Amino acid sequence: MRAAELPGILRGRDFRRLYATRLASQLTDGVFQVALAGYVFFSPERQTTAAKAAAAFAVTLLPYSALGPFAGVFIDRWRRRQILVWTPILRAVLVLVVAGLVAAGVDGPGFFIGVLTVLGVNRFFLAALSAALPHVVRRDHLVTANAFSVTSGTIIAFIGGGAGYLLRRVFGSGNYGTGLILVAAAGMFLAAGVIATTLPKRLLGPHPAEDAVSGGEAAVTVAVRPDAPRVREALGTVIDGLVDGTRHIARRPQAALALGAISFHRFLYGIVLIMTLLLCRNHFADDPDTGLRTFAIMLGVSGAGYFTAALITPPVVRRISKQAWVAWLLGAAALSLLALGMPFAERSWAAGSFVLGVVSQGVKLCVDTTLQETIEDAYRGRVFAVYDMLFNAMFAAAAAAAATWLPSDGRAGLTLLAVIAAYAAGAVAYRTAAARRPAHALR
Repeated sequence: MRAAELPGILRGRDFRRLYATRLASQLTDGVFQVALAGYVFFSPERQTTAAKAAAAFAVTLLPYSALGPFAGVFIDRWRRRQILVWTPILRAVLVLVVAGLVAAGVDGPGFFIGVLTVLGVNRFFLAALSAALPHVVRRDHLVTANAFSVTSGTIIAFIGGGAGYLLRRVFGSGNYGTGLILVAAAGMFLAAGVIATTLPKRLLGPHPAEDAVSGGEAAVTVAVRPDAPRVREALGTVIDGLVDGTRHIARRPQAALALGAISFHRFLYGIVLIMTLLLCRNHFADDPDTGLRTFAIMLGVSGAGYFTAALITPPVVRRISKQAWVAWLLGAAALSLLALGMPFAERSWAAGSFVLGVVSQGVKLCVDTTLQETIEDAYRGRVFAVYDMLFNAMFAAAAAAAATWLPSDGRAGLTLLAVIAAYAAGAVAYRTAAARRPAHALR
């Protein structure tokens, strides 16, 4: 991370407020997700198989990914500051409902619908954060701002996961203990909403005047203050908005390639993460509690890779470009899985998890910045919401595909070799395609 830029970014009062909102919410995300993982995957009475893991990921990722287009339309018409205030409050209420279901021992459709709703609401929050960032930092500081805020947000989620694990040790691994962890998470979500109230209401856009310059009369219609009739109208014009956003991306080949690269990576990463979950649950450990501890270690090591990516990505992309760095990262994923993954040993797999953490965050930082540099503000919310949809849908699709052949202990050499070959081919294909298409940045 470029030391000369970071102090200037941190001196921005509004950036600090937006950043604090992100940290509070993502810390809570970690607590919430560990509580769910312990309840669904690592409860002593539940045996985890590839099919069950895939079903859980599909239920929690695929359906709410469909909210992406709707989130984009609203983010481009509602005040983004208000989204950052109210979505954590709504999530707190929903988490309390899920806590009640867990305490009652419900783990059927009602439970997954509750989880689905909590995570679905988060789509609005995360897309609003990405769309808001260019309003609180200078354009030439976006790479560093993304590296710092997105990566530290991810790391704080890992810390939240550690906090959730400690709460599990205090409250217990049963239904009542998990319910108490979720109650604590609800209080933390409320804190994120309170922090967001410190941001000025109109600061984060969308700005009708700016949209009129960049997108014409139609863009002004999208950006006006939403009242009830406007909201109903927006629901009826989601498809039109998506078509406009798609055309906007189509005129920017580097943005389209960036979305393709992150979707490709997420599919392969999803297969590896499902393998990791199964290995920790049924191969590296003899009991569920040890399996959860091992999985937490894997996530922590991966988190260290995320932090490393934040440090090295900004200076690297200034030397070799974002497109070249993405290609190198995809190649590094192939090499690391070949050298460290094939033994299916705990320590070498952990080392591979670190490299994949670097790859995942490095690619994401480059994609985030590419979209922020090339997408006009009138379309930014819709594009980031679709990006978020692809990000999760590809992971869930990978889980569903892998469930058809992965063994319950996660050891599948041919699958890993196929992932390695795909990463290597993807690196070459992306670099070749990016070199043939000139970048288009906003001025």
